[in-house]
Amino acid sequence: MKDYIEERVLTIAAYISENSATVREAAKRYGVSKSTVHKDMVSLLPKLNPSLARDVRRVLDVNKQERHIRGGMATREKYLLVTHHTRAAHPAAERGTSSKNRGDI
Repeated sequence: MKDYIEERVLTIAAYISENSATVREAAKRYGVSKSTVHKDMVSLLPKLNPSLARDVRRVLDVNKQERHIRGGMATREKYLLVTHHTRAAHPAAERGTSSKNRGDI
C-alpha cells in the first residue's frame, strides 16, 4: 500500500474516532468521496490498525443507527425554515387576511 494512502486512512480514522464524525463529515473535511472513506475504514483500516478499526466501527454503527433520527431532524428544520420564510414574505398569510378571505375579489 502506498504511504499516502496509509496516512490518509489513519488520519481519517483518527478524526472519525475522536469526533464521532460521520462518513460524510470526514469525506468533506479531507476532500475525498464518501465511498473512499467507507472503503478505507472497512477494508484497509483493519489491516493497518485493528484496534482503531474497532473504535471506528463502533462510531459508524452508532451513526447508522441514528441516521433516521438525523434525517427527520433535517426535514423538520427545512420545514420550519420554509414556513418561517413564507410567513415573513407574506404576513397576510399568517393572519389569515388574504384577499380571498376579505371578499375583495
